[in-house]
Amino acid sequence: MERWETIEKGPFEASWESLRKYECPDWFRDAKLGIWAHWGPQSVPMYGDWYARNLYIEGSDQYYHHWRVYGHPSKHGWKDVVKTWKAEKFDPEALMDLYVKAGAKYFCAQAVHHDNFDNWDSKHNKWNSVNVGPKKDIVGLFREAAKKRGLRFGVTEHLGATFAWWGVNKGSDSSGPYAGVPYDGNDPEYEDFYLPNKDEYRRHHDHGFQWYTDNPYWHKHWFDRIKDLIDKYKPDLLYSDGPLPFDKYGLGIVAHLYNTSIKEHGGVNQAVYTQKDTNPLVYTIGVLDIERGVQKDIFPYPWQTDTCVGGWFYDVRQKYKSAKQVIEMLVDIVSKNGCLLINFPQRPDGTLDDECISILNDMAEWIKVNGEGIYGTRPWYISQEGSTTVQLKHRFDEPEVQYTPQDYRFTQKDGCIYAFQLGWPEDGTALIKSFSAGGRGPLLRVVKINKVELLGYEGKINFELTKEGLLLTGLPKERPVKYAHCFKIDCR
Repeated sequence: MERWETIEKGPFEASWESLRKYECPDWFRDAKLGIWAHWGPQSVPMYGDWYARNLYIEGSDQYYHHWRVYGHPSKHGWKDVVKTWKAEKFDPEALMDLYVKAGAKYFCAQAVHHDNFDNWDSKHNKWNSVNVGPKKDIVGLFREAAKKRGLRFGVTEHLGATFAWWGVNKGSDSSGPYAGVPYDGNDPEYEDFYLPNKDEYRRHHDHGFQWYTDNPYWHKHWFDRIKDLIDKYKPDLLYSDGPLPFDKYGLGIVAHLYNTSIKEHGGVNQAVYTQKDTNPLVYTIGVLDIERGVQKDIFPYPWQTDTCVGGWFYDVRQKYKSAKQVIEMLVDIVSKNGCLLINFPQRPDGTLDDECISILNDMAEWIKVNGEGIYGTRPWYISQEGSTTVQLKHRFDEPEVQYTPQDYRFTQKDGCIYAFQLGWPEDGTALIKSFSAGGRGPLLRVVKINKVELLGYEGKINFELTKEGLLLTGLPKERPVKYAHCFKIDCR
């Protein structure tokens, strides 16, 4: 029997035709904001993402850091670092309180990164957080805390790329005092962790790095581990770091996720699968995810941006996004039919630093006032007004944008239009040109405007529909929130 024939029985099968019948559940479309714990043993060095790979790349910044702090990778490799991860101050209850206050409606825990270390009580991998390091079921503890607070719970898997990504542990230095001395990934005693991927390393060394291996052993092993993850934690969301992995095996996992959810929720699928292939024949089996990027305009399907306030794993050198950047990004994404999933990097002991906490507190103050223009909304007929837009020059591009009072983002809900003005007008007036009278602007469907409110301000906002647009006067001297204030335009 093939692996994909062992999936949970239900309406979805391991085929493109079957999975393209998928419909995104309303909870995801309504949630808009998720927070992600992209956390694992690679936080231990506090020296950034891809550490477990780069320590084996001679000459890299992390290679030198590792040699100087821990020892040469021929003697002291990743297997030794993961044992030192203790997560001794990990408090998922306190973290989840902070995330809920900041506005999160769903939460995702990293289940396994490319370093082959599982953050759960894994049936197929002894190198996991219950057996090694923290001696805690990280995923399980996060799930319990999230569910207790009514959050939807997701898990992220980065395992598909591991077999190829980690082939570098089979190398050695080409020069210097350790030239030709094999890195510890060559030790057969630890092949269960470092993987039997020497041929993969040789091929990539000669021909370049391929994200997903063609090795059938790894396809089956990936399926077994991710199926175990779904079976144990019944996630509402599963994220793959890349395109859908491994053809029929990947299709089987997605069908298993959906059928499991249907069984858990009385016949209705509540699960979301996200991956990064931009081919509509692929992304329509779930939700398209864009890492560190956004859509240019309204996208016809729900989608997700995943990003980080700083680096993916804790890095003492990293500059963080400001709360202003995060909130403006959220507003821009929501106006285009998307959701924002953002990581706040935890230190190896499980805590957040003061800067992350400050950003989360600023988000909490903003969402308390403006949440009604975010949650449960849908795109308006246009997403934006003004000349300042997010200009993506390349993949993983997140330029800091300087908005003006002429820049707006729109959402709608229950007969009201929410216009987020991204700069504050110092003269006490605002003009929304998209509402120009006589149908000269893009707005043709609003027959009547009953009232305009500035969320967070109790005073009256005067409004007049003119040939130039909707003119708002009587704005207060002080902005009611620090950034991205919102006008509620009642058209009921």
